[in-house]
Amino acid sequence: MLSFLFRGLTAERAGAAALFDRATFEARQPHWFVEGKVPDTLDGRFGMLATILALVLVRLERDGSPGDHTSVALTERFIHVMESEHRELGLGDPTLGKTVRKLVAMLARRTELWRTASAGEGDWLEATRDSLYKGPAAPDVLRHSAKALNEFRLRLEATSLAELEQGAIA
Repeated sequence: MLSFLFRGLTAERAGAAALFDRATFEARQPHWFVEGKVPDTLDGRFGMLATILALVLVRLERDGSPGDHTSVALTERFIHVMESEHRELGLGDPTLGKTVRKLVAMLARRTELWRTASAGEGDWLEATRDSLYKGPAAPDVLRHSAKALNEFRLRLEATSLAELEQGAIA
């Protein structure tokens, strides 16, 4: 309805669809839920997706303004998908906005958490626990997820912005 007011943020609506789809693919890998024992629930799956997206957003910051453009498009795509998914779950207009704002805040919190951990200013294991588990996790489970998240981060670092925009990750 008022989208004409916000066209300047990302001119192409599907600008980050390929990257979002790839992040979703990464977040759905069985090892997160089997070896990593991330709860296979709506909350657990959201936590996994938000963690992967947060690492992607931190990576995009490296590219300055072009990365910011992709980051905005990716965040817009996240909002669009979360809104659609919650509508399908039966959430109506009176509460939908509040719920989506809460989900965006959860993504923002994870992004800050991973920004700090990626810069070496925070503990990677602790960031993994905070991002994926609501409480304590077994040491082997935590190590698996922390190692896999670090490997994902390294793959992101080895991927150019152009490749990321196409949904490719090394």
